Amino acid sequence: MNILVINAGSSSLKYQLLDPDTGVLLAKGLCERIGIDGKFTYKPQVEGKQTLNAVDVAMPTHSEAIQAVLGALVDKDNGVLSSMSEIDAVGHRVVHGGESFASSVLLTDDVLKAIEACNPLAPLHNPANLIGINACTAVLGDKVPQVAVFDTAFHQTMPPVAYTYAIPYEYYEQDKMRRYGFHGTSHRFVSQRAAAMLNKPIEELKIITCHLGNGSSIAAIKNGKCVDTTMGLTPLAGLPMGTRSGDMDAGVLEFLMHKYNYSIDEMMTILNKKSGVLGISGVSSDFRDLEAASKQGNQRAQLALDIFCYDVKKYIGSYAAAMGGVDAIVFTAGVGENGPDTRSMCTSGLEFMGIAPLNDVENHKRGAEVDVSGEGSKVHVLVIPTNEELMIAMDTAEIVKAL
Repeated sequence: MNILVINAGSSSLKYQLLDPDTGVLLAKGLCERIGIDGKFTYKPQVEGKQTLNAVDVAMPTHSEAIQAVLGALVDKDNGVLSSMSEIDAVGHRVVHGGESFASSVLLTDDVLKAIEACNPLAPLHNPANLIGINACTAVLGDKVPQVAVFDTAFHQTMPPVAYTYAIPYEYYEQDKMRRYGFHGTSHRFVSQRAAAMLNKPIEELKIITCHLGNGSSIAAIKNGKCVDTTMGLTPLAGLPMGTRSGDMDAGVLEFLMHKYNYSIDEMMTILNKKSGVLGISGVSSDFRDLEAASKQGNQRAQLALDIFCYDVKKYIGSYAAAMGGVDAIVFTAGVGENGPDTRSMCTSGLEFMGIAPLNDVENHKRGAEVDVSGEGSKVHVLVIPTNEELMIAMDTAEIVKAL
């Protein structure tokens, strides 16, 4: 079964074509600068097929971008399909499903309306996701089923005690102001893989998943269900990230806005684009740059790393308390998968929780699922590469096969 996975942004579109039954990736790529000058990347994963790197392709809208993707996939020389009829379904990443969706769903007119109703909750993401969906419909027609897979859906199992904000309750009742959480597809995928690695039913495990990258979030997963997560109404909450501030005193906003006469839009730009480890270090939002600067004696770069790992450690402790223990801690995403020093810092000093210092040899392995737990550790510490696209394809296939 061939599933085309689409992740549409306002001026970009990432794609993968894969078989969820085997996990085999056939092709992947990126459409950039849609509506500007159009750059198209195509990377077939079949021997003898040619890669296209950021070639100029006219893409005034997402429809032309989808057309470029499909054209490359069925190209007579470098395509991986003989015809578009070999695409069985399309799975779309949709950022916000609000309280309407606790699982992935087949796209219908009613579902599209519900996604659009969530636009105010994710104004930068949901409209772009809808554009990608409509572009696929325009090019592929109505016969190819399409499925929406929501970043927020996995976190809909959180209890009210975890998702309710301590503001007047009317704002939840009227405006749905609450914690939603994001990266749900990633947290779900790696928690399932963790259970498989431990050879135990996920329904019997308490797992803390740490999706650490330029955007970072942590989730507490008890018996296979999310019971808490760090991101909130928006992806701004929780850990300090590449450029996002994470949790902070709202009084800081009031102080800075009054002192510097910032508008709310200017203040939000600072919190989303100029804060996090970039704001602390003044060096970069890339953790590799911070580590390099730290080794050269840059104290602010080291402070940024220390603050990030300190906050991860605090959440690990608090989520273990919330679940009444923890069986496994999972590190995933760019920093989580590729940062051995970060993993060590985030778990150091947790011996009281049964977490021994990490196995140094295993901790420096890359690109594979690995148990990096130290000798005698009562809690497994796992590194699991995330694969959100495969999770989207698997959900899509399951829904389409049931039609």
